[in-house]
Amino acid sequence: MAAKNGAIKLVAGNSNPKLAEAIASYLATPMAAAVVRRFADMEVFVEIQENVRGADVFVIQSTSYPANDHLMELLIIIDALRRSSARRITAVVPYFGYARQDRKPGPRTPISAKLVANLITNAGADRVMTLDLHAGQIQGFFDIPTDNLFASPVMVRDIKEHYKLDNLMVVSPDVGGVVRARGLAKRINAPLAIIDKRRERAGESEVMNVIGDVAGRTCILIDDIVDSGGTLVNAAEALIKNGAEAVTAYITHGVLSGGAVARVTASKLKELVITDSIQPTEAVRVARNIRVLSIATLIGEAIGRTAAEESVSSLFD
Repeated sequence: MAAKNGAIKLVAGNSNPKLAEAIASYLATPMAAAVVRRFADMEVFVEIQENVRGADVFVIQSTSYPANDHLMELLIIIDALRRSSARRITAVVPYFGYARQDRKPGPRTPISAKLVANLITNAGADRVMTLDLHAGQIQGFFDIPTDNLFASPVMVRDIKEHYKLDNLMVVSPDVGGVVRARGLAKRINAPLAIIDKRRERAGESEVMNVIGDVAGRTCILIDDIVDSGGTLVNAAEALIKNGAEAVTAYITHGVLSGGAVARVTASKLKELVITDSIQPTEAVRVARNIRVLSIATLIGEAIGRTAAEESVSSLFD
């Protein structure tokens, strides 16, 4: 595939090589030859092993666990490309790892999402492409063009393939996710319910109330990130107690840290469906009730349209 003004190149770090290869396959464009490795003291070393002068380069790298290592890889790859005279560098970050630190929750705390945006910009990126940011306003942290893609078309397609739509109820696991849940509910013409919860401390949540009549319904929980899994597990239990027939969760980013996989497996969730924005671990792959959707086609199409200077937003109309 060629860009409108020159060659297109795809480069990837070590965070999610399988997703990068799937995107390359969709675009029928081989990955550019590059080495991203560690010195003995764990410093990151990058070498681009083919000519990228004048090329439109897309760097595919999630800042997932270990977040700091993968972030440094991204920054150093961008720097290497800039010093190699790439015409345009787009940081494709399917999972933007510091997105939950988007405000000051208390005095003398950082806004780390803004810091990371500055680092990516100053490293030499010309634009950013990401997926389902935790807070949409993070786009404003960047002083370069930023495309926030949405996984909802992929999820809607999967829901329509696996469920009868006339008995579905879309559920937001908290008040903050209502806009996202409402958007999905509109796409599948389903009613909306909300979980009212109180979070006592980071990583823990207490479900207080279910707003909406979920009795006899198949409930679809929708959110952007599942980390510890506590919110989802508590929400599923509350929905079942309120008469829901079954509960499935569709989550874009499966962080699933610590004992989250075991927690989800032992829960009342019929199924947790995540995307491969973060490379699934072996525990995720073998879990009985966790399934992974590929977003390679979505990101590949967005890359192709960006390279051709075509509309990306029309993907979600």
